[in-house]
Amino acid sequence: MKRKILIEKTDGQYRRYFLENGEIAEIHCSPADENPGGRHRLGDIYVGKVKNIVPNIGAAFIEIENGISCYYDMKDAPHAVFTTRLGKKPLSIGDELVVQISKEAVKTKAPTVTSNLSFTGRYAVLTHGNTRIGVSSKLPRSMRDEFKRQLKDWHNDQFGIIIRTNAKDADFSDVMTEIMSLKKEYEALLAAAPTRVCFSCLKSSPPEYITDLKNVYMEGMEAIVVEDPELYEKIRSYFESEIPSCTDLVELYDNPSFPLRKLYGTETALEKALREKVWLRHGGYLVIQPTEALTVIDVNSGKHIGKSKNEEGIMKINLEAAREAAKQIRLRNLSGIILIDFINLEQQESISTLLREFRSLLSRDPVQTTLVDITPLNLVEVTRKKVHRPLAEQVNLESFHLQVPAEEI
Repeated sequence: MKRKILIEKTDGQYRRYFLENGEIAEIHCSPADENPGGRHRLGDIYVGKVKNIVPNIGAAFIEIENGISCYYDMKDAPHAVFTTRLGKKPLSIGDELVVQISKEAVKTKAPTVTSNLSFTGRYAVLTHGNTRIGVSSKLPRSMRDEFKRQLKDWHNDQFGIIIRTNAKDADFSDVMTEIMSLKKEYEALLAAAPTRVCFSCLKSSPPEYITDLKNVYMEGMEAIVVEDPELYEKIRSYFESEIPSCTDLVELYDNPSFPLRKLYGTETALEKALREKVWLRHGGYLVIQPTEALTVIDVNSGKHIGKSKNEEGIMKINLEAAREAAKQIRLRNLSGIILIDFINLEQQESISTLLREFRSLLSRDPVQTTLVDITPLNLVEVTRKKVHRPLAEQVNLESFHLQVPAEEI
């Protein structure tokens, strides 16, 4: 697969477009101000204080700053690193402990924090609270077995190690060097935590555009095209320091008369990704409606209706809709519970074929995405790991150039 990344500075935001085989597969946006007031990044680690405990939902609320309370699952408490402990219970109001932001704030929901800390590198993740040695399921079985064999002596009761997909083409020596570096960082943080006051930030995550570059698969990467000169220097510096073998992939695009948004149609792609309705090639369309609790994707036969009164015609529309739904879920960064209302099929064989194809399409998403089942009402249930905010919440709509109707966002 051929990959390319476009990065532009527009409307006070850094916007990243990930292309696969020439088509935009993901869009990410973040403020160009890398330290906006009151913003807490995914992965930041703090000394937090227990503000409240809600036993009936098995949760606590932990402040990481005055007035900033975060949701905390009480199941994490046995692995917590306390800097101040007031009682003998697993968790007491007033306790101070080390927590990491595991999910960003979404609309009215507070950020989520955990005491199962993770230290993420390019090839591996060191985990506190989970002591297993794991390897990405996206790697070939033979490679997974080899990594586990070589890392078996690293098994301990303090931390675990997860090998990432990016390690596929890396030398094992490079992977080990990174693991040693992550271990050193982990031990230094645990040593420093007891000496720090409440609400101290023990570790700040890098800017989101750097995190994206750290997480992206480099296999098949042709270029990382950056339009802003200042940002280009920062990204090139990151590559020279962390991934020197890929530094030459970073290119500065400097053509004010024909910017990236015109050359690649990025602004148009972003505008379409915010619309409620998505047309399919053969006349059908999807209606994508996010709600507070879940996202609903409704499949409509549209202009294809005259040709879709038989099982074969309906199946054709549904298969096209499945391909587009999988694409839009990733493009819009939809997460949590997603319900897809395909056009009803009569034959069980057709339903099985549709689900099998849709499951295969969802499996290509870098973010963990699972087709759960089909309900008695013929609604297909999908879950996608919720970490970052959906695209519609990332975009600075107030200064967005194109007019997007509010009802379509």
